[in-house]
Amino acid sequence: MEKYSLNVTSSFDLKIASFDIHHSAVYPIFIIGMLIYLFSVLSNLTILLLIATQKSLHKPMFYILFSLPLNDIVGITAMFPRMLIDIVTKRYTVYYPTCVFQAFLIHMFGGGTLFILAAMAFDRYVAICKPLRYHSIMTPLTVAGILALAWGLDFAIIFVLFLLQSRVRRCRNFIMTVYCSNVSLLNLSCGEDTTINNIYGLAITAFMHIITITIQLFSYIQILLTCFFNRQSDAKTKAVNTCSAQIIVFVIFEMVSLFILIAYRLPNVSTDARNACGMMIFLILPVVNPIIYGMKTKDIRVAFFQVFKRGFHKQNNVNILN
Repeated sequence: MEKYSLNVTSSFDLKIASFDIHHSAVYPIFIIGMLIYLFSVLSNLTILLLIATQKSLHKPMFYILFSLPLNDIVGITAMFPRMLIDIVTKRYTVYYPTCVFQAFLIHMFGGGTLFILAAMAFDRYVAICKPLRYHSIMTPLTVAGILALAWGLDFAIIFVLFLLQSRVRRCRNFIMTVYCSNVSLLNLSCGEDTTINNIYGLAITAFMHIITITIQLFSYIQILLTCFFNRQSDAKTKAVNTCSAQIIVFVIFEMVSLFILIAYRLPNVSTDARNACGMMIFLILPVVNPIIYGMKTKDIRVAFFQVFKRGFHKQNNVNILN
């Protein structure tokens, strides 16, 4: 079969796996998928615009938070639209450079989520455990440095990952998952030794999780201890409300990651089920994050309703004048 050919190929046209979908379900799935995608993009854009335009949100916490919806838009846009188009057109082909770019963005999304959540946890630690020094510590320069470190480290790690992948010759032309990733690209190799790639992939996964989880555990343990020893109930309530959104998102990310890992390790799980599980991390967080932060973060909720009320009153005044 063509997809298992071991001849070195310079073709940029690849075949990609597809879901086994009944023809009567194609358009309903496409419509539902597009609604999910549009909801995610519009919701995350709303948070981005609120942070950018509302002076009440021009604070270190929200400057860091700004990266999260931006990262979510990158993640879901890199994976979802192309797959939905394939479902309708039934072409199931992808251009090799496009596949590499998709895989790069998908890995950036995963690493970015971890680093951004760690940065947000550190910000909350300083705000709650060192409130009198918060503004002297979280200066614009410090915030810029934290964001540059999070994005820069993420980019550097993933860039090296794909630099190692680029040295591997391609003999196959079939991507065995419904989206491109470093592993699926390595599976196109001519049977070369990819031990370095595998070791580096495992090492950066361990590094990113150990570093970011350590920062978050330290921050939240310190916050809990501060709340425990603080007798002011208002301070405790504010601290819990401030951190709950980050903790919920972190738990969801780790649970989904664990679920995907288990699904890929169980031999009796179907290919479609594995592909669906693999997609979950790029769908669940970009959809639920704006809901969680919209509901759990008071400043964002207040800013949203203020903008909505201003727009409503402005429209009423226009109607009265007309």
